[in-house]
Amino acid sequence: MDRVFFVFCPCFSLRFPHSFGGMSLAILGYSVICVFLAAIVRGYSGFGFSLLVITALSLAMKPAEIVPSIFMLEIAASLHLLPGIWKDIHWKSLVPLTLGCLLATPLGVHLLANVPAAPMQVALAIFVLAATGFLWFGYALKSMPGAVAATAVGGAAGLANGAFGIAGPPVILFYFASPAGNIAGRASVIAYFIATDVIGLSFQSREGLVTWEAFLRALLLLPALLAGVWLGARSFKGADPAVFRRWVLVILAVLAILTAAKGLYLLQ
Repeated sequence: MDRVFFVFCPCFSLRFPHSFGGMSLAILGYSVICVFLAAIVRGYSGFGFSLLVITALSLAMKPAEIVPSIFMLEIAASLHLLPGIWKDIHWKSLVPLTLGCLLATPLGVHLLANVPAAPMQVALAIFVLAATGFLWFGYALKSMPGAVAATAVGGAAGLANGAFGIAGPPVILFYFASPAGNIAGRASVIAYFIATDVIGLSFQSREGLVTWEAFLRALLLLPALLAGVWLGARSFKGADPAVFRRWVLVILAVLAILTAAKGLYLLQ
């Protein structure tokens, strides 16, 4: 996959030995930049890191090589933010969401290991764009969904989590269409990612996708992650709720477009 990276980034035409967790020095530098920028988004909004990084790094490496490392970084990001958001988590909805994810993630991981992901990526992008459009024009739930609905949303997120390393969109839409509010929604999404990423890593390990190289890649990228998350979280503290909501929807739309573009590219 280095060939694809050097087509898109000719400035890195000089090759280096693969000695940094399976990455050349050029790709390591590129990955550090991508992780830092995506971590700023993660610290501010509570989501978006996985899809931004996976989309960018897919130019250089295979998704099966990237996803486990990104899951490890996601867990680190969530744990870093957890002390500041613990009191705001909406636990009543978080439990059935996590249960749904647990039930559906094995199927998603199986698809990641055995089935081309492009058609599902396009379908996921269309769903997220449509739901984002409804929220942009003022659609909102009058009350929090019950346990059955929350479990179903968690199942959809688990399927996407296992297949693409992207658990966020269904759960983000769930919280930001509900009366939970921006602070509780962001806190619950951050807490949710801890559970989903641990679940995802467990099933990826069973499929042989979690390796020492994946761990080393995550370790090398950890400083960039922590720096970006700190900067993004600091920006959130002074954010106006209305402005924050608009940014969440814009980020969702951008992520959906990136997912669709990636899926269409793989279909060619």
